[in-house]
Amino acid sequence: MQSTDLDAFPCSLPPDQHSPTMVALIRQAVTWLERWHEEAGQRSPLPGPVALPPVAPAPWGLDATRLMEELDPVVRGSYNPWHPGAMAHLDPPPNPASVVGELICAWLNNNMLAEELSPLLSQLERRLLRWIAQRLGLGDDAGGIMASGGTVCTITALVTARHQRGLDEQQACLYASADCHNSLAKALRVMGLPAANLRLVPTDATGRLDPHRLDQALARETEPILAVVATAGTTIRGAVDPIGPIADICRRRGLWLHVDGAIGAVCGLGQRHQGRVAHMGRADSLTVNPQKWLGIAKTSAMVLLRQPRGLVDTFATPLSYMEPARVAHGGDCGLQGTRPAEVLKLWLGLRQLGQHGIDQLLDGALHRARVLRQALSPLPLVMLSGDLHIVCFRPGATGSSEAWSRHTREQLLDQGLMLSRPLYRGHRYLKAVLGNPFTGVEQIATVVDTVSASLSR
Repeated sequence: MQSTDLDAFPCSLPPDQHSPTMVALIRQAVTWLERWHEEAGQRSPLPGPVALPPVAPAPWGLDATRLMEELDPVVRGSYNPWHPGAMAHLDPPPNPASVVGELICAWLNNNMLAEELSPLLSQLERRLLRWIAQRLGLGDDAGGIMASGGTVCTITALVTARHQRGLDEQQACLYASADCHNSLAKALRVMGLPAANLRLVPTDATGRLDPHRLDQALARETEPILAVVATAGTTIRGAVDPIGPIADICRRRGLWLHVDGAIGAVCGLGQRHQGRVAHMGRADSLTVNPQKWLGIAKTSAMVLLRQPRGLVDTFATPLSYMEPARVAHGGDCGLQGTRPAEVLKLWLGLRQLGQHGIDQLLDGALHRARVLRQALSPLPLVMLSGDLHIVCFRPGATGSSEAWSRHTREQLLDQGLMLSRPLYRGHRYLKAVLGNPFTGVEQIATVVDTVSASLSR
């Protein structure tokens, strides 16, 4: 080939997308981010209406200043977890180091599909998840894979359970608490199983699955059983099922036990609150979401297995266009093929937190929940019991919990406080999630005063 042939192939990047421009754009974005961050405490958790910017590409690409100007209303129109009154959902402010990890992850643009596309990061994911699995009690051989959210993790675990139990072609059923997460229904849909194959076991007065009623139901079951799911932190009241007795039943009956620990499993990483999720390590598979309590930037979720080889046995398909892996390609270990290196922000976030920081986040959230419960307890409320950092309540008097919850929530929003309105067993509740480390005494006192005033009308 002649040199003139090479001259015919100049860089096809537009002028504003070369490396120096990228660095300058990132610097400008950081400047704007600093401004947005300073204002976050003054902006409501739930924004008012904001006009969308143009969505179609302009004829010519925008420069950095115009890009930031168009991005500004998007930021201002987004949910604001940084506000101390953001108490509605399981979405705390992101850990700073994990935000940096997200940026570096995007810049590296490695693909966890295959080890040659993410040589060090694939090893880092295996090593870190092995450490977490061992810390949570799953055993020395345990490990897993990260996936995009708790729902994908749960589906991955249950598809694995079905395959490992030789039930791929059978109409197997699934047992779980009546308060289980809706990801179980999605898992049945993905596996082509009828919705009725999700067998819901009643809970006791504390919202926990009743092991005795579970055992009775299993004894009557005539269909093959795919798995039993215990929940370590239900979505509305934060109840933790009695995992030890459930594990005893599963072992006696030779059944797969999956623990949905999306909310509460991280208590097992602390030094003082492991008892809240006792016996979690007896599971065959486990879902963990560090994004929900530790504040690792979304998404950060993982499925862990006592015998992680089951993932490869279930999902491995030929990757003939890749070099063979020393262990197993990431794309052979789960539902997702192309996958960003989300392990980077988890690893960096945990390194910044340290063990003391993990304990502080757990302690702080549980303490705020305890303070709010105690302050609300003299009021005429029905308050659901819970084991974690969720406080859920409604008026005890007869009447419309729908109207009361809507009106009271609007009053709270007017004061910059955001609680959610879950529907639970026919009643609307107000729910506060106390995982926001910026929520203080002032916000909790205002919630109590507003709720108290609403009950006197």
